Amino acid sequence: MKARIQILILFILATGIVSCKKNKPADAYGNFEAILTTVSAQSAGQILWFKAEEGSILKKGDTIGVIDTAHLYLKKLQLIAQRSAAASKSGNLSAQASVFEQQKRNLEKDRKRIENLLEEQAATPKQMDDVIGAMAVIDRQKSAVQSQQVSLTDELKAIDAQIAQVVQSISKCYIINPIEGTVLSRLAEPGEVTVFGKPLYKISDLSVMELRVFISGNMLSSIKTGQKADIFIDGQDEMFKFSGKVTWISPTAEFTPKIIQTRDERVNLVYAVKLKVPNDGSLKIAMPAEVLFEN
Repeated sequence: MKARIQILILFILATGIVSCKKNKPADAYGNFEAILTTVSAQSAGQILWFKAEEGSILKKGDTIGVIDTAHLYLKKLQLIAQRSAAASKSGNLSAQASVFEQQKRNLEKDRKRIENLLEEQAATPKQMDDVIGAMAVIDRQKSAVQSQQVSLTDELKAIDAQIAQVVQSISKCYIINPIEGTVLSRLAEPGEVTVFGKPLYKISDLSVMELRVFISGNMLSSIKTGQKADIFIDGQDEMFKFSGKVTWISPTAEFTPKIIQTRDERVNLVYAVKLKVPNDGSLKIAMPAEVLFEN
């Protein structure tokens, strides 16, 4: 009989430990929220494949879809061909510049030779004038080639910029998931034609939930950022307890929302407070909760 009584006492104690019934009135009430990220298309075209399933957990950087890139790829090939043709012109201009340079060196030798002959009166001034005139023509031809080379260099830079732009546009056709989280809603399907900025899906990191509650003005002085709190949600037979931390306190007051009741129901003005609460999967968006702030 004594052993049975001891077992009964242990059972009652264990039940009390497991249960999370809350006897103290809550300091604040509110609902859980999550930061939603809407991922939109960064290119226009037909969606070839798309695997953002609702409820699936995606990692940051995952490629989850592709928008048709055929027209951009063809444009890239066209630009590459244009660059190749322009580069071949550059080779021709360099060859012409080398020819003119050699001709000028030859004329320079002729000029020195004629100078020596003029000293010996074995050449005429006209021969010297002809050589000097030919050298001036060569200089003008070299300047023209150099000008064409500068223009061609600018043309190559412009083509390279266009190719880089097309490559970037192609990269935008790949739908890259920006954050780790759970897909909440899917707004597009494969085969659809999308446009720039059209929403494709919504995702949120539910590993840490945000609880938004409201406190009365007389509690404001006792609440501070970083303060810990006990969070309670309703269960079927008991309340479940979580731990949270205050991350934000509103600097301005607002009228009490109709769905919120504070500890003093006569309070008309309240302050919003946000708490971060680690989520084990039990917490859902819009779920109501109660808060007891730690002193």
